This record gives sequence, structure tokens and C-alpha cells, in this order.
Amino acid sequence: MLSPDVSAAVIIQNQSRSQDDPEMNLVHAQLRRLDPAGQRFATVLRDTIDQLLHGEVTGRYDWKSLLKTERTHAGTVVEINLQREFAFEDGIEMDYRIAGVEVDCKYSQDFGRWMIPPEAVGHLCLLVWADDYKSRWSAGLLRVVPELLNGGKNRDMKLTVKAEERKRILWLWRDAELPENTLLHMDPDDRAAVFAYESGQAKVNELFRRAQRRRIGRNVVRTVAQQKDYMKRVRGNGGSRSSLRSEGIIIMGGYRAHQEIARQLALPVPQEGDFVSARVVRSIPGDGRPCAVIDGHSWVLAGPGDPVMTAPLLPAHAASATTEV
Repeated sequence: MLSPDVSAAVIIQNQSRSQDDPEMNLVHAQLRRLDPAGQRFATVLRDTIDQLLHGEVTGRYDWKSLLKTERTHAGTVVEINLQREFAFEDGIEMDYRIAGVEVDCKYSQDFGRWMIPPEAVGHLCLLVWADDYKSRWSAGLLRVVPELLNGGKNRDMKLTVKAEERKRILWLWRDAELPENTLLHMDPDDRAAVFAYESGQAKVNELFRRAQRRRIGRNVVRTVAQQKDYMKRVRGNGGSRSSLRSEGIIIMGGYRAHQEIARQLALPVPQEGDFVSARVVRSIPGDGRPCAVIDGHSWVLAGPGDPVMTAPLLPAHAASATTEV
């Protein structure tokens, strides 16, 4: 998410850049209506990168491990997944029709290196960038005209936007937060400890031990477990939720009751498909730490000096339930 100051600056800059292009204004307004906070866009980009990594089969979590052909294909996959998410109409000359306007979609892992085909000149381009190492992404609109472009030197004569002309991009979201690739950003020793086990269940348990107090996406669990029934490795009845209870660790999911517990404990709030693990201890009178009532008792996040005690059962989907899920 952008700070209010940065958002205000982007709005002011956008107004000056778009005033002479009614079609750009239409497309910009429609995209902001469809996704005011950019959450849907960010989720598509996160899922697309994970789709390319295909961790369930390959065990990969690092963009650099992709084959050259896979990286080349990334732009097409982003284009397809955005159209599926937002139900854009097919374009006649370009990729989409948004608010009745022809729009081409271009993605790059390297900011500014969008490859513009000659046939896109004169049209609007939706320029998308995401960097898994920085956990940031951007998307903006540009009316492609010859004076903004570097000459095409590659075999198919694709063009790039001149660095000094990127200021003309009408940003929808600029340098926004990309959901974290937990495995990529873990401490290398912690990551090695996770993958040191042979059993998928043992690896998932170690993941929730080592990556506490941060969002862990479903695709991360899939990559670690490398099993089709990977969600079973998280749940109770033999999964990590029951296996780690004796260590005082709870694993919150994207259920409303779990989200409220995370808020009360001042933890990152898991969204749909996310998990957040944390070790907890019973609260004592005078304890000033944020607390949450779980299974009838008050609990706080455990510190290094706190004793290990069996974790409470998390509520089921309904906030009033006390059965672990």
C-alpha cells in the first residue's frame, strides 16, 4: 500500500499527465473502480509468479531458477491472468478492451524494460512491473507515441520506453507492496532447515516454526510439501496445527475469527489463502502485551524467556466455535 503523502503526489502528477487524453482517463477510472486498493492486481501478480515457479512439482521459489523460455512466457501469463481476474473484453487490435478502449498489456520483471511491439504505437499500453526480490509492483498507463520510444534493435523490432519519458506514465499503483515470497526472503539457515527433512509434513511443520509472525501464502506451503493434499499438512488431525500445539504454536488462516485473533495480537492479518503462525502463552495480570481470548482464556505472543505451554484450540469458521480447524 502507498502512504497518503505518496498517494496524493501520484494523484497530482496523474492529473497533469492525463488531462489531454480522455481515453486514458476512462481506462484509468475503470481500473481504479475495479480494484481501488490494488489488492486484486497484487494477488494476480503473486499467483502468476508462483504459477511460473510451479513449486508443487519443482520445489522452486526463486525467479532466477526459471528457464529462459519460462521468463519470456511470463508476460503472456500475466496478460491472461489479468484478463481472467477482471473479465476484460478481447481487443480487436490490442490485448483488451477496457471501458471500450483498446489496451495492450506489457509486463517486465525489470522496471522500464517493457517491450512494445510496433503495432502498439498510437494505442494505450498497460505497463506492469513486479519484483519478487523487492516485494514491490507497479502498474500504469501510457499512450505509446514514437517520440517516447527507443528504436527497436531486437529481431522482432520491439521498442522500449525512453528512461526520461517514463514520467509520462499515468500510474494506477506505483511501488505498491507485493505479497511476500516467504521462502525467498527467509534467513538462508532457516530455509535450509525447512528443506532438510524428507517428509512433506515435517517440512511444513518446520516452515511454521521458522517463519513465525509473517504471512505465509498457500503456494509457499504447496512448494514445501510438494504434495497434492498439501492443505491437509496444515490442518488439525495430524497436520501442523495439531503437531505444533505442544510447542505453543498456533496457525491462523484466512477465517474471520482467525483474522480477529491476529489483529488482537498485533500480528499481520492473514488474508484468503494465507497463514500466520506464532507461539503464544497465557496472559498474566499486569501483562501489557496485546492479548486475545482464545478457547476461553487470554493469550499473548510468547517472548524468548516465556515458558513453552500447549497452545489453545483455534475457533472454527464461526467466531463462537471452539473446535480446531
